[in-house]
Amino acid sequence: MPGTRSTEGRVAIVTGAARGIGAATVQRLAADGLTVAVLDLEESGATKTADGIRTAGGTAIAVRCDVTNAGAVDAAVSLVADELGPATVLVNNAGITRDNLLFRMDESDWDAVMGVHLRGSFLITRAVQKHMVSAGWGRIVNLSSTAALGNRGQANYSTAKAGLQGFTKTLAVELGKFGITANCIAPGFIASDMTRATANRLGVAWEQYAEDRAKAIPVQRVGRVEDVANAVSFFVDERSSFVSGQVLYVAGGPRA
Repeated sequence: MPGTRSTEGRVAIVTGAARGIGAATVQRLAADGLTVAVLDLEESGATKTADGIRTAGGTAIAVRCDVTNAGAVDAAVSLVADELGPATVLVNNAGITRDNLLFRMDESDWDAVMGVHLRGSFLITRAVQKHMVSAGWGRIVNLSSTAALGNRGQANYSTAKAGLQGFTKTLAVELGKFGITANCIAPGFIASDMTRATANRLGVAWEQYAEDRAKAIPVQRVGRVEDVANAVSFFVDERSSFVSGQVLYVAGGPRA
């Protein structure tokens, strides 16, 4: 893998990296020359992703981790430090959906989404930032969504994704003096397992669903996981060192 960027040799943790946006992101960071930890609740998927990175010439390990569990998070971050070195790059990508209209949504649907997106991002960021502070350098990238602007049937998900934007801006204020930047990416419609599951739940063929969604996007195509991974790569690089506390909508238009 090429290794000519300023981040070569740095250690990155990506959560929810077994598949989809997370897998594309960890693969891109490995191609950029970073050593990567593939964190996911699903160990088999994380192992498959890490194996693929090693086969391509990168350095990666798979770590099973429930990001909502403080003890598991601390153990995972310590394991990464022991095996790869202290992480100074963190991508908070882990997420779930429990969609329903407000009057049908129960407390468990709300709590589960808040737990993964907000509690999980808080716990692992708290655990990793000490390594960044010690190094005097760090990059935090949080994955939000255009749903943060409001989306029918996603009161929990929209609230969590909006919360991550506020979390990002606060991290930028608190950690900037330590050489740490924090930025947020808000993808629009991305072809992924999650959106395919939505099409399946609606009883619509994926090809038709994607075609219909593309018509509402100014660039007239649905997003790819690589589109998001490319944005993460920018925020992680030294060339973005004067960019912090920002939200980048990767959506093919102002809102899609």
